[in-house]
Amino acid sequence: MADYNLALQKRPTYGVPYNNRGVIHLRRGALQSALDDFNLSIKYTPKFLLGWTNRARVRTLMKDFDGAIADFAEAEKIDPAAPQVAGNRCITWGMMGKYDQAFADCNGLIEKQPKNVYAINNRADVSMMKGDLDAALKDYNTAIQINPNNVRAHSGRGQIYERRKDLAQARADYRAAAYSLTKFDELDVARARAVAQERLAALTPQAPAGATGRRVALVIGNGAYKNVHALPNPPRDSKLIANALRDVGFQTVISVSDLTRDKFFEALQTFAAEAEKADWAVVYYAGHGFEIGGVNYLVPVDAKLAADRDAEAQAVALEQVIAAVGTARKVRLVMLDACRDNPFAPTMQRTLSLKLVDKGFSNIEPGAGFMVVYAAKHGETAMDGDGGTDSPFATALAREIKEPRVEIRKLFDIVRDDVWSATRHEQQPFTYGSPPGREDFYFAAGK
Repeated sequence: MADYNLALQKRPTYGVPYNNRGVIHLRRGALQSALDDFNLSIKYTPKFLLGWTNRARVRTLMKDFDGAIADFAEAEKIDPAAPQVAGNRCITWGMMGKYDQAFADCNGLIEKQPKNVYAINNRADVSMMKGDLDAALKDYNTAIQINPNNVRAHSGRGQIYERRKDLAQARADYRAAAYSLTKFDELDVARARAVAQERLAALTPQAPAGATGRRVALVIGNGAYKNVHALPNPPRDSKLIANALRDVGFQTVISVSDLTRDKFFEALQTFAAEAEKADWAVVYYAGHGFEIGGVNYLVPVDAKLAADRDAEAQAVALEQVIAAVGTARKVRLVMLDACRDNPFAPTMQRTLSLKLVDKGFSNIEPGAGFMVVYAAKHGETAMDGDGGTDSPFATALAREIKEPRVEIRKLFDIVRDDVWSATRHEQQPFTYGSPPGREDFYFAAGK
């Protein structure tokens, strides 16, 4: 925002910065401020298509449907084939109750771009407006198959399952849409996420009186990558951690290796159902992982990222892992021994301007009651271990969690110090967030 303000001070009659600042206002839900900026964008740069389509979106949200349709018509004169016209006008027609026109726009765009998830979601939303839940469900399923991380599709599908009284599946979809670690949500995504958060809270069973003491863990080691160099250590590291968790009394430890995209999401969904019945839910992941476009991703073994934007469809957003532990009653912990250079980078086409770090994972802000531990601080990379040894992080973690009466917050301080020392000050683990503050938590309770 500050950069756009500065740009407009230097060049106040150039329309593009007004449009870009308007988009920020739109993300924040400040519709009138967004409208004012889009008006100025059109005034000063009338041939800039996005000024027209963005103003049309705001007018739609403000229920000025005639104004929105007129703006789309102006945008169409600039570029009759622009996907922003049909893709967004579809929703405007739908909100007007003109479903034939809405489906004509969505269908035409999807025929040209069959993997355009934005258009597929919009068509599903129009079907929901019309009351055709079967058609909406089909489209949401398609969107999720293309991009399993998609917030809008999970939120929309969750609403359908809730209406049909399939509350377990509704909760699963709401979970997948509810958690955010960044502040970069588009307005459509933010609204879908808000619905998911509200409905998940309403549908989550109340915890029974008293603690059950049940502790569950999902341990993943991805090493046998098919399209980039393999990592020998993660499967071995994951077995080390799984055994350590069993040794300290975890009732359920699901240990899996070399997960493809679909198997990865399936494992998270299965584990989330276990977490709902537990006091502790812990995920440990070793493998490739990095930040792209402001989102941290864990990488399945079958991923093939020709372009950076392929990550959202082929990798697993960290938010999905957070969601898997999110319904545990007390400790919600994610440990990532995955802060590595992006192995796809040398050949990957770059299309996204937003990049928060040059390597490893970016900084995050987990919600209250969540604890996320990186094997290496944001923007840094983790070591694998030499000569067939376990990674420094896995080695320290497996040793320290067996120590009795070491509170979890202090334990990860000790792990940090051990790794810092073992790597001769080249790797420093970092902890984000914290478990609930009114209680102490121990991996090994001792006497």
